Amino acid sequence: MHLPFHQIDAFTSRPFSGNPAMVYRLDAWLADSLMQQIAAEHNLAETAFVVREGDVWHIRWFTPTTEVPLCGHATLATAHVLFELYQEPGERLDFTCQSGALSVAREAGRLVLDFPALPAAEVAVSVELEQALGMPVLAARQGNELLAVLESEQAVRACQPDMQALAKLPGLGVIVTAAGLKHDFVSRYFAPAIGIDEDPVTGSTHCLLIPYWAERLGKTELSAFQCSARGGELHCRLDGERVKIAGQAVLVSKGTLFL
Repeated sequence: MHLPFHQIDAFTSRPFSGNPAMVYRLDAWLADSLMQQIAAEHNLAETAFVVREGDVWHIRWFTPTTEVPLCGHATLATAHVLFELYQEPGERLDFTCQSGALSVAREAGRLVLDFPALPAAEVAVSVELEQALGMPVLAARQGNELLAVLESEQAVRACQPDMQALAKLPGLGVIVTAAGLKHDFVSRYFAPAIGIDEDPVTGSTHCLLIPYWAERLGKTELSAFQCSARGGELHCRLDGERVKIAGQAVLVSKGTLFL
């Protein structure tokens, strides 16, 4: 069996920045264990597998160690592959996944993700969280991720967490965020519990970040920057119970997996 794959850098317009994802467009599903092995072989933060089911695309995402319920950058990467390399017609792709219905539209030279807003509940700042991050935390919110608000963009950039301690905290991972200097807010994302020490640019975390910063700043149009070593810019909008996350993507490599 020969399976073509495409590696895409998402949330960027140039190679070697943004967040890399591997994309497989399949005719039929592979065994879960095989998809997990393929993701481990590529060893990227996410490998996306997509199969057409009627009028929608069923999409699944795997880290090197586990399947995850939602992933933004690999969905953006998949849409780029379907639109640009497989010449899917129209200006919108509809997806289904563990987290429900998603879509990606082409608008003004960008791809726009339509994801669920996932407001997180305010929780007390724990000693364990501050010790794991090695710095003070102003506020915390808990959803499927743990959100930690730091005092400044400089603090977010300087954060050097204890990964073993972070892996013991509740949630898939820990988001650190603060008001930005050139953007409305900045963030970083650490998820050692699911095999990702730091994800370069994470669309799904903005399902929590956008409602938080929209409420705090009193506006629904937001500019965001994930200040990892690779970095990535996201154009965000809160739209009721949905969030819109826009960015660009670029093909960096392609090949064939031989099984």
